[in-house]
Amino acid sequence: MAALVCVALGGASGAVLRHLATASRIGGLGGTLLVNVVGSFVLGVLAGVAEALPAWLFLLLGTGFAGALTTWSALAVHTWRLGQDSWRRGAAYLTLTLGLGVTAAALGLALAWSLPSP
Repeated sequence: MAALVCVALGGASGAVLRHLATASRIGGLGGTLLVNVVGSFVLGVLAGVAEALPAWLFLLLGTGFAGALTTWSALAVHTWRLGQDSWRRGAAYLTLTLGLGVTAAALGLALAWSLPSP
């Protein structure tokens, strides 16, 4: 039961932050890009220190917060809509999102691995 509470609390926070980012001046495309890159970084850091974290904290921040913050479905819809106007724009947005997301995750892992062990 405690695990579900951790996931729910983290998920609620991530979902609210995602809403704020996509409803802000940044807008749908930029907001989706931002939350996916930030979420990838957060998961990268957490993956790098996962063995040192209590399970509840990984559930709260990884599964809950980062899982709700990031959004595959919005990425798919934005890519499709951009592709309807120009396949190049759709491909560019998808490539940019995936490239920045993987880079952010790698930077998060590198940061976590550079931290001193507890």
